[in-house]
Amino acid sequence: MAYFIDVIIPIPLKKLFTYSITASESDFLKVGMRVAVPFGKSKIYTGIVYNIHNQKPRVYEAKEIQQILDDKPIVSEKQLQLWQWIASYYMCTLGDVMRAALPSAFILESETVVSKNNLKNIDESILKDDEFLVFEALHHQSSLKIHDISNILDKKNVFPVIKRLIEKEAISVEEEVYEKYKPKLVRYVKLHAHFSSEKALQELLNDLSRAPKQREVIMTLFSVSATTKKPVKVKDLVNVSGASSSIIKALIGKNILEEYHIQTDRVQYSGDENEATKNLNEYQKTALSEIKTAFETYHTTLLHGVTSSGKTEVYVKLIEDTIKEDKQVLYLLPEIALTTQLVSRLQNYFGEQVAVFHSKYSVHERVEVWNNVLHKSPKAKIVLGARSSIFLPFNNLGLIIVDEEHEQSFKQFDPAPRYHARDTAIVLAHMHSAKTLLGSATPSLESYFNAKQNKYGLVEITKRYNDVLMPDIELVDIKDKLKKKCMKGHFSDRLIEDMTETLKVGHQIILFQNRRGFSPIIECKTCGHSPQCPNCDVSLTYHQYRNQLRCHYCGYNSAMMQDCVACGSQDLDNKGFGTEQIEEEVKLLFPDYKVARMDLDTTRGKYGYEKIITALEQRDIDILVGTQMLTKGLDFRNVKLVGIMNADNMLNFPDFRAHERSFQLMLQVSGRAGRTEERGKVLIQTYNPHHNILQQVSTNSYMDMFNEQMNDRYNFKYPPVFKQIKITLKHKDYSRVETASIWYAKSLRQLFKDYVLGPESPPIARIRNQFHKNILVKIPKQQSLPKTKEAIIKINNSFQSIKDFRSVKVILNVDNF
Repeated sequence: MAYFIDVIIPIPLKKLFTYSITASESDFLKVGMRVAVPFGKSKIYTGIVYNIHNQKPRVYEAKEIQQILDDKPIVSEKQLQLWQWIASYYMCTLGDVMRAALPSAFILESETVVSKNNLKNIDESILKDDEFLVFEALHHQSSLKIHDISNILDKKNVFPVIKRLIEKEAISVEEEVYEKYKPKLVRYVKLHAHFSSEKALQELLNDLSRAPKQREVIMTLFSVSATTKKPVKVKDLVNVSGASSSIIKALIGKNILEEYHIQTDRVQYSGDENEATKNLNEYQKTALSEIKTAFETYHTTLLHGVTSSGKTEVYVKLIEDTIKEDKQVLYLLPEIALTTQLVSRLQNYFGEQVAVFHSKYSVHERVEVWNNVLHKSPKAKIVLGARSSIFLPFNNLGLIIVDEEHEQSFKQFDPAPRYHARDTAIVLAHMHSAKTLLGSATPSLESYFNAKQNKYGLVEITKRYNDVLMPDIELVDIKDKLKKKCMKGHFSDRLIEDMTETLKVGHQIILFQNRRGFSPIIECKTCGHSPQCPNCDVSLTYHQYRNQLRCHYCGYNSAMMQDCVACGSQDLDNKGFGTEQIEEEVKLLFPDYKVARMDLDTTRGKYGYEKIITALEQRDIDILVGTQMLTKGLDFRNVKLVGIMNADNMLNFPDFRAHERSFQLMLQVSGRAGRTEERGKVLIQTYNPHHNILQQVSTNSYMDMFNEQMNDRYNFKYPPVFKQIKITLKHKDYSRVETASIWYAKSLRQLFKDYVLGPESPPIARIRNQFHKNILVKIPKQQSLPKTKEAIIKINNSFQSIKDFRSVKVILNVDNF
């Protein structure tokens, strides 16, 4: 009987590929194991076994697998179930999901290896110079990789040379699969077994009297191992004895010391004893019991607690209960900056049971967390992570907490799968019969609407912890201040006055400006020319710290010009402002205080967030200027004043969610003020203080915003009343993408009539030399979502079969919010 397996390969193919296996391999293989499989003419991919069966593929001859890479499955059946759901709901392929789900170290890559053809004697005179260099190198080395040949020939494209050598039969080429993950080994030393007796030891010390440094190392080794009662690391021995590593190397060479390696985790908890969790106040206790009651009826519950109401402590109590049942907890956060602060809080309570998983961690560290979760290690009972942590191999999940559930960072936009971590977490919890708690001070309209519709439980905390008053929010009319000449740069006299007062009494300040860089537009005062990105329809942003013009869409950069490229005038002016400019102005206004900036430019390293947050907590920073990274649930005890530099650019964004987002962002950033005894103050600078959203922010009235926005959503048929799928078409030729998008929209209109909007160019119509066109399909509640998707996929397949449109890239984005 023939045996076959269906394999998921990490490339966007609609169907799974079938490979043949032997009877013994079919006994050994299990669903979820990795196998190396040949694909195409010479490629080798890592695949995941999806299915084991006896049905031969009808259309093609099944190839044999190359090798089995695991002893046990690294992906569980429940995970594959989740992958299947993501692929069907978000209209992508299982290969896309696999690429996103697995740490890249698990996806072995193949590399071309060149070796000498020993079966044939080659006349070296027929070889050209560059061919001879490669051939000669193969006399000294058994094989070379492509990048080795690049280095030998000192050029990037070496394939023509390899091709000529193959034609002359001088070399053979094959693909080598290599494993990326390497366990971390730590070097330890101990005294060699020869010296276990007292006599031998005494002789050794006498011999070493002529080498005092080596004798000192041996004495230090005794004292360290006696005090710690643990194996001694080479690193510790070097530090304590003050000797160089060459002395230790010499002792190992003389067989006096013996070295050995122990595999260790890269991420380790080094704290002291765990603290007891805090006692809850009355509001928190009520909320906790209401959540538990809601969980009896609903799988998902929304916790709507005002900023600084102590939601985290409620989560901690729920985590405690879940761990007692010996179940795993997933704590999802929208921003890596937040994990920095929360890790230390959770580790104080739960010690090394907390594992962290996000993209700032190295590939190796992520593999270790994956393995700890897979093997139910006590080191990963609580996983704290960004959106990608929903892909971890949980096997007895009890609770998922989605903190700041309204955040758009939970949605993945590029590349596929374009999933929403909050919605996926709810499905994941359902598969494990676990509970989901969504928490936010400003819930998304979708979640609050679901709670109102009785799909979710709803629990509210209306008072801040310790009964601290909500911050006093004041709107400052910049238009009026400009008329009265009361502005210094971008600061109103009102903001400067409050900042001076706050700094005098020793409190800290946060200034929020949702744009990084120095200024978004550089304009020539003589001819009005402004430098544009050559690849995108957007002006270049000036970054002063590098004296550079940068595009925030494609990364293009050029040195800041001294004069206008159009007319040669040197009279250049900045229009608009970003965090850099605010930071500079603050330093001029308050030269005696420490100012720092937190945006994408200052948090690039692994510990970028940590350094800034720790400095603010330890009061090494008086004024922190930042983008929306600052707004998300961070807990700063000493911040008294928050300044929002310009509220209007958020409100006037061309998106149906602009008002909801602005409300959430402003209220969240306001929540950073006055979180302890004293009441905080928030100043919002705006040209339009009478705007409804700003009025609602100043009175902290979420319900007014919810009702007004829902009214608009009903009238204009937007989510959460209607679902929507956004279809984006991209191509470097404008006329082709225009023709293609008209054809696509016309086909959709035949089915969905007036529920199709577009094709329309987005506000930035060209990015990375690709022109974009958007089509929006609205889906009413009574219309079947799966059937709608089926119809769109049929249209998409017809579109791809038209020769002229084949080069146009189509992106299907479900729930594009």
